[in-house]
Amino acid sequence: MKYQKRQKAIILLADGTIFYGKAVGNKQGTAFGEVCFNTGMTGYQEIFTDPSYYGQLMVATNAHIGNYGTNADEVESDSIKIAGLIVKNFSYEYSRIDSEGSLEDFLDQNNLLAISDVDTRALVSYIRDNGAMNAVISTEVDNIEGLKKQLAEVPNMEGLELASKVSTKEPYYFGDENATFRVAALDIGIKRNILRNIASRDTYIKVFPYNSRFEDLEAFNPDGYFLSNGPGDPEPLIEAQAVAKEIIRRDLPLFGICLGHQVIALANGVSTYKMHNGHRGINHPVKNLITGKGEITSQNHGFAVNREDAEANSELEVTHLHLNDHTVAGLAMKDKNCFSVQYHPEASPGPHDSSYLFDQFIENIKKSKLSTV
Repeated sequence: MKYQKRQKAIILLADGTIFYGKAVGNKQGTAFGEVCFNTGMTGYQEIFTDPSYYGQLMVATNAHIGNYGTNADEVESDSIKIAGLIVKNFSYEYSRIDSEGSLEDFLDQNNLLAISDVDTRALVSYIRDNGAMNAVISTEVDNIEGLKKQLAEVPNMEGLELASKVSTKEPYYFGDENATFRVAALDIGIKRNILRNIASRDTYIKVFPYNSRFEDLEAFNPDGYFLSNGPGDPEPLIEAQAVAKEIIRRDLPLFGICLGHQVIALANGVSTYKMHNGHRGINHPVKNLITGKGEITSQNHGFAVNREDAEANSELEVTHLHLNDHTVAGLAMKDKNCFSVQYHPEASPGPHDSSYLFDQFIENIKKSKLSTV
């Protein structure tokens, strides 16, 4: 690789703290978002294209990013969803037998600003201590005061509705139309591997925009309903909450993941809150309180369900707990065909300990169909 002189760059946090780095490649510019970090050692392409990360500046804690290139099969949506990328060492050269190109080219194709040579250990430590906050990454290193003024205008993640930014504009189908089961999925930021996991269980899926009504989903004549993952604060998603309430009222099979889990909680009158810095990585320990078993899980969320509210709700049961901070990781309704988890059982990237949850969803659908015969 020939020597390439790179532009200086900075990370400016909302509290005025500055970290220094260099622009990746020849890309220059400025990007705003909430700064967060992911502790995964692999799966960077899936992370960057996950709609749940929309509007966030991603700090990769793995020291080397880009070393295995990119592959078209390893995307979770149609484009990069992060607002910008911050890394320690960026690999311009890559090595993997099925790589189709470099990460640098992939970032350029998606017009994404990335900066490297950052002390990411210090940055992550600072975020852990001081919490997730808005930030800007920029090659305008001599315009600190101007960047501060622009950053002050960026809305906070709390109260921010982002599902509309990533949801499909029109309904679409996924899977085999001759499959045994049919599922209506509300897209509030859905990942492709979730669709693959549901479809692989003999299921045909119709995916609906975030603001669809229950009547729209019902017209597909589904056997079950699914609420997807997604970005932003769940509280502004009034339409999605209304859909969940109606599905629950009719006692139809319902499964929610991540943002969908939070929407189901809100539909039951259980509050949510913004976390100090969230859970983002592929090694988060969760305990299944029903079986007593532990699971290593993939997680990506900055909001959580209020545990005190959930435990006080006579219609709900807390089924899973995050073992690091004892936050709610799973819920089930005691007398309704409804359950949800805060983490990602499709685990792309990540471990497959929790894939049984998709089987549980299908089993619930089977029981519901038998009960109506």
